[in-house]
Amino acid sequence: MKIFIDSADLDEIKEVYSWGIIEGITTNPSLIKKANEKLRKKRVSFNDYIKEILIIAKNTPVSLEVTTTNHKNMVKEGEALYKKFNPVAKNVYIKVPIDPCFEKSCSWDMDGVKTIKELSKSGIPVNATLIFTPEQALIASKAGAKFVSPYVGREDDFIKEKRMKTKSKKKIDDKGIYSGIDLIKKCKEILKNEKTEVLAASIRNPRQLREAALAGADIVTAPYKVLKDSLKHKKTFEGMKRFVKDSVY
Repeated sequence: MKIFIDSADLDEIKEVYSWGIIEGITTNPSLIKKANEKLRKKRVSFNDYIKEILIIAKNTPVSLEVTTTNHKNMVKEGEALYKKFNPVAKNVYIKVPIDPCFEKSCSWDMDGVKTIKELSKSGIPVNATLIFTPEQALIASKAGAKFVSPYVGREDDFIKEKRMKTKSKKKIDDKGIYSGIDLIKKCKEILKNEKTEVLAASIRNPRQLREAALAGADIVTAPYKVLKDSLKHKKTFEGMKRFVKDSVY
C-alpha cells in the first residue's frame, strides 16, 4: 500500500517528503484555498507554488482538482491544468468528481463520467473523487480512472448523522454501506478484476489509516497531523526515555 499526503501546504509537503516514505500528494479546492491565503502573505505566485510542489513530489503523483461542474468546462480545465503543470515533473493527475451535480435534480449527473472518459482517452491520468458507493467506483473505473477516491471520514459522518436522526438501535447503513472502511472493502471487491487503484481519502485519525490498509486500500492519503500522530504511542515514548537514561555509550 502507498501512503500519500493530503495537503497543499508547501511546508508540510517538504517535511513529509524528507521522511522518505511518502509516495504522492492529493489536493482539493479547499486545501488550495487555505494555501493561497498563506501565499498572499509571502507574495508568491500560485503557479510557482504549485510548480514547487510538483518538483518536491518528483516521480510521485500529484492530484490537482477541477473546480468547474459541467463536461465541457471540466474537460477544458483538466486539459489546461495538465498542459500547464505536467511538464514540470511529469506527475500530474487530474481530479474529477464522479458526479458534479450539487442539486437534488439535475441534467448533468453523467458529466463527471464523460469527463473522466475524455481526459483518460487523451492520455491524462484521472483521480475520480467524491466516491461514496462501490458502483460509483466501478463506473469511474470503466470510464478510465487510474484512481478512485472513496471518502472514509465523510461516509462515517453521514452514517452517524442518519443514526442520530432515526435514533434507531438497529445497525444503520447507507445503501448497504455500514462505515467508511466498509466502503473501502466493497470498492476493492468490486474492482478486483480492474486496474484502477482504490485511494482511501478523508482519513481523520491513525486508526482509520490502519483500518483502510487492512481493508486492502491500494493507497491511503492522510493529512499531515494524522501521518505524524501515526508514529506516536505512550509506551514508545516511555521506552525511549528509559533507553536514553540507561545508555552506557
